[in-house]
Order: sequence, then C-alpha cells, then structure tokens
Amino acid sequence: MGVRAESKRSGRQPPEPEINVTPLVDVVLVLLIIFMVIAPQMEHGERVELPAVFQPDPRSKSKLDPIYVTVTGAGNVFLEKEPMSDLRALGDRLRAIRESEPERRVVIKGDSSAKYGRVRETFALCQEVGFSGISLQVSQRGGGAAPGPEEG
Repeated sequence: MGVRAESKRSGRQPPEPEINVTPLVDVVLVLLIIFMVIAPQMEHGERVELPAVFQPDPRSKSKLDPIYVTVTGAGNVFLEKEPMSDLRALGDRLRAIRESEPERRVVIKGDSSAKYGRVRETFALCQEVGFSGISLQVSQRGGGAAPGPEEG
C-alpha cells in the first residue's frame, strides 16, 4: 500500500501551502517611507523656504515654461539650477534668453530668510532686461482670508 492509500484511509488530507504576506507588507511599508523621505529632495532647483500667500491668483498660468531665478538665504543667485557669480552674469544670460524667447516669463524664488534688498535687485534686473511677466513664487497657506489691519 502506498502513502495515498493510507491518507485516504485515515481521513486526513495533505497540508496545503499558505502564503505568509507579513514580510511583503513590511517591505512595502519600508519602500513607502523611503520614497516619502526622498521625494521632496527631488524638487526642481535649489531648495528655499518660500513666503506664503493667502489668496493666490488662479489665472497665473502661462503657456510657456517660466524661467526660474532662485535667491537663497545666503544671497546666492541661481538661473534654473546653474549658480550665477553675480547679477551681471545673470543679466547677460537673461538677455540671451529674452532675445530667443521673448514670450517667456520669469519666476523668482526668494528664500524667506533672504535679504529683501537682494531679492529686489534681482527683480529690478529682470525688469531692466525687459521681461513683461515677472512673478514671485510663494507657498500657499490655508484657504482663509488674508489678515487685515487691526481695527481699533
């Protein structure tokens, strides 16, 4: 008599394999945490802390990709991801871009800890070059109304 005959006689069925999903769930959760930590590091350009605005303009979309000019908290200036040695070099590069693509607009990303004068000099330079659309990028806070002057 074989093994099959014995198992039929005793009434037991052979054990069925089970899949243990616990290790799979552990691996997926670890990958999720890793991607949540790494994703903010993959942002476009230099990382800066942006000031906030309470009522953003919904019509601020453009047909062409904007040119990003970044002013860091230390006062360094970047055109897209390329560091600029000074404002004169930035002006030369912006003039070249303006000649080839006059419809593009400029978005200035100024760190909230950057000195106002440095951001203002960069803004004035972009105006001097002749760009018609110059924006300051800000982060959005809440959906409520902007705080008004105190009434007394």
